[in-house]
Amino acid sequence: MRDLDEPDTVDSRLAARLGQLRTERGWSLDELSRHTGVSRSTLSRLERGELSPTAALLGRLCTAYGRTMSRLLMEVEAEPPGLVPAALQPVWRDEQAGFVRRSVSPPHAGLRAEIIEGTLSAGAVVAYENPPVPGVEQHIWVLDGLVEITVEGTVHTVGPGDCLRFRLHGPSHFHCPGPERVRYALMIVLP
Repeated sequence: MRDLDEPDTVDSRLAARLGQLRTERGWSLDELSRHTGVSRSTLSRLERGELSPTAALLGRLCTAYGRTMSRLLMEVEAEPPGLVPAALQPVWRDEQAGFVRRSVSPPHAGLRAEIIEGTLSAGAVVAYENPPVPGVEQHIWVLDGLVEITVEGTVHTVGPGDCLRFRLHGPSHFHCPGPERVRYALMIVLP
């Protein structure tokens, strides 16, 4: 299983929430499989808490449910306070992909923007087939390292201090060419 800050509680709440979202839509596992391209058995294991999703898999589920990844994770985390000390910012890790995601300003009902800190290991690749919410606005500010971000077929090389801004309507691809890891701030603004 992927390492979450509170593996037993966050993983189990995420599994339950994924099951609730499917049930709310009246979808069977087979229907969700058709919407996401994820096998029925993998979806079943996710909902039973036997498997934690990778970033790419969670991205597919978020697209099917019309949510950003942060919004979905917020739904399974405690209500965030106005001030979020660094030690209390939720961290999610996809060790297999070399991706660490810190919710610096976790999403909150009624607010349209959030900030996350992302870290990709040298050589890491994270790809999303579709945006979680079509037209979502993203601002990516690189703090350390270098990242190649592909949006709508265009590759952008973003280095320290650079900021890439775009509205996302299709697939996106993040690649850290190295030799060091990349650390960036990502502001997500819902349409």
